Amino acid sequence: MSVCPSCGQENPEIARFCLHCGAALATGAHREERRVVSVLFVDIVGFTSRAEQLDPEDVRSFLTPYYERVRTEIERHGGRIEKFVGDAVLGIFGAPVAHGDDAERAVRTALAIRDELQLMNHADQELDLQARLAVNTGEAIVDLDARPEQGETMVVGDVVNTASRLQAAAPINGVLVGRETHAATRSTIAYATAAPVLAKGKAEPIAVWIALRAAAPAGERALSHAPLVGRERDLDLLGRLWDQVCDERRPHLVTVIGPAGIGKSRLAEEFARSVESQGGLPLRGRSIPYGESSAYGAFAQHVKQAAGIFDSDSPEVAREKLSGLLQTDSESIENLALLLGFQIDRDVDREALFFVARQFVESIARDRPTMLVFEDIHWADSSLLDLIEVLTVRTQDVPVLFVALTRPELFTSRPAWGGGLISATSLALDPLPEREAEHLAAQLLAGRIEGDYAERLAAAAEGNPLFIEELAAVVVERSVGEADALPTTIRSILAARLDALEPDERAILLDAAVVGKIFWRGALERIERRSVGLSVLLGALQERGLIRREAVSRIQGDEQYTFKHGLLRQVAYATVPRALRRERHATVARFLEETTTATGESAATLAFHWREAADVERAVSYFVQAADYAGRGWAKERAVGLYNEAFQLLPEGDERRLDVGRKRAVAFQALYHLPDAASLARRVEE
Repeated sequence: MSVCPSCGQENPEIARFCLHCGAALATGAHREERRVVSVLFVDIVGFTSRAEQLDPEDVRSFLTPYYERVRTEIERHGGRIEKFVGDAVLGIFGAPVAHGDDAERAVRTALAIRDELQLMNHADQELDLQARLAVNTGEAIVDLDARPEQGETMVVGDVVNTASRLQAAAPINGVLVGRETHAATRSTIAYATAAPVLAKGKAEPIAVWIALRAAAPAGERALSHAPLVGRERDLDLLGRLWDQVCDERRPHLVTVIGPAGIGKSRLAEEFARSVESQGGLPLRGRSIPYGESSAYGAFAQHVKQAAGIFDSDSPEVAREKLSGLLQTDSESIENLALLLGFQIDRDVDREALFFVARQFVESIARDRPTMLVFEDIHWADSSLLDLIEVLTVRTQDVPVLFVALTRPELFTSRPAWGGGLISATSLALDPLPEREAEHLAAQLLAGRIEGDYAERLAAAAEGNPLFIEELAAVVVERSVGEADALPTTIRSILAARLDALEPDERAILLDAAVVGKIFWRGALERIERRSVGLSVLLGALQERGLIRREAVSRIQGDEQYTFKHGLLRQVAYATVPRALRRERHATVARFLEETTTATGESAATLAFHWREAADVERAVSYFVQAADYAGRGWAKERAVGLYNEAFQLLPEGDERRLDVGRKRAVAFQALYHLPDAASLARRVEE
């Protein structure tokens, strides 16, 4: 079987295009990438001693349903079975496709498996299945074309070995997680502290936590307690739309668009408080990425909130509450129950379902101006999207504001969303301006760490509030030295955005990441060994807001582009395996040698690429050349740094170390005396 790099679907060996999404499938050599993955290990306790006392058929009789339950939970949460080893199961989350919350999915899967085993025991008193479970998150080499059914390993790295060690140390029927998993999921999973694990082959004890239960619904992140900054205009726009809806008693749809972490949910929450303070009724429903039982799940949550229906209510009680909310015939009540996910004994056409939904909206809005929030509609079933648009058009003479929150990915599958609706508005959330981003970072760091890192964090996070919070947490909880390392949460979110691209678009972006924050079409042509189709791909990446073509190019006759988000470029670069990076850096270096003139800046760039290509001779030569340029221009600090780069590359005993060391010392002395020279120059001028 070959795995589609776009959607993760397994396809037969002879397939050249994915049977699910139609994307082209790779042929020939296996493709490898560096990825952050979460590894789940499950192992039955005491299986070996128990199995030797049973007939093989009896062993199979309880292993088969066990395997099926474990497989079902892993796949339901978006993971993939890597292998079965006896009674142990290894599941992978984050490969071949990242979802942005893979660590959370892995822990939720472990908790679900733990609970499923207990249900199996209750159903069959002779089973008594007990298990140890562990989840570990980290970087690994992933073979995107691996075929586990043929014994090929998809994921290789210390993250797998450590997960195995944690599983062995886990308590019976307990879920043990490592540091990165805990950091990525602590807002959605409840944990208990545990003693560090002393593992074979590890120099230091491994910090671990015991996962107890889910602390929030799937796909939902706890809202920040930090102050809302930089969203005054957005709140003002929503306020004016609300006033318009109330005054004209005419429904309106506003779609709030932005990438993960930009603050869509927080904005909606703040606005909901304002609506409630004015006497309005805000209802909130969310589409979740996995485990949804109803196509209309988000709308069902609105109905349940309005009717006071709990998930623990029986179907009979739920129907009674619906009858109390909606004064209509029993057939309409049954149709509404179907929208909520309850079973009924007859088929219902779509028009009847949408009509009863309209009845519900009009009924509650007649009593009180209403806001219906649909969160994360990029995960919604197309039926729910149709329902939202139909309600916007057909709901009559009542004050209702429909607020849909989505990531830009929605428009890949639904490009015409909201198009043609008379009463619809799109609100794109931009990153926080520099001043507001620094203010938020300062608030998060205030009194918790010495020094002023607010400006640095705000710049690194590029105005994304969630990224600012995650980076601040790294500084506070770990060390300033680790602040440059991207937290797993940020890497996972950006990796998911990369994986949402078409395969060819993604490949171009990875190549561009090797070139640098600024890159040229000519360099991509060298790497890809093609020119046909590049214009279309680069245009698509611009439309997605990932890159930007610059008006002026530093290379005459070539097209110059830049990444709009440095963090995305950083994650894309980290995805490329080292061996492939070296090849591509060498290609880029040769391209720059042919197209650029000898200057200090070009020499420094060439030195970087040759160093990453593992060509020490050329790298040293260009580092020295760039340092000489910098020294002659009295950029002594830069000269010292460049000479030092060259010195570090030269092996012990190399005669050039003496010459480079001497130049570095001279530049350092000049740097040391630079303030004195400047003071002397001022006195001479006076």
